[in-house]
Amino acid sequence: MSDIKIKIVDREGVLHEVDAPTDMNMNLMEVVRSYELAPEGTIGICGGMAMCASCQCYVKSDHELPEMSDDEDAMLAEAFNVEANSRLGCQIHMTENLNGLVVKLAPEA
Repeated sequence: MSDIKIKIVDREGVLHEVDAPTDMNMNLMEVVRSYELAPEGTIGICGGMAMCASCQCYVKSDHELPEMSDDEDAMLAEAFNVEANSRLGCQIHMTENLNGLVVKLAPEA
């Protein structure tokens, strides 16, 4: 299996069910960008280095995600609109166990 199905609610509240490849080492932020689910220049500004929080999202499903790194935790501590289920999309890599993942993009800061 090289693609999984994930659901992404964009910043306008529109639900998108998309195919995400698991064999390209892509992260959630890159999937959002590849499907143009956020205006260019508003997501992944730092290039996926966990340094800007522009790819913050709310994880709505009960998937087991990798433990948050110190860098991600520190960035979310400074970000706006943070909720208990906030994660940085650039830190969520697409793997087969994330099939069915549901996330909502956080509002643009």
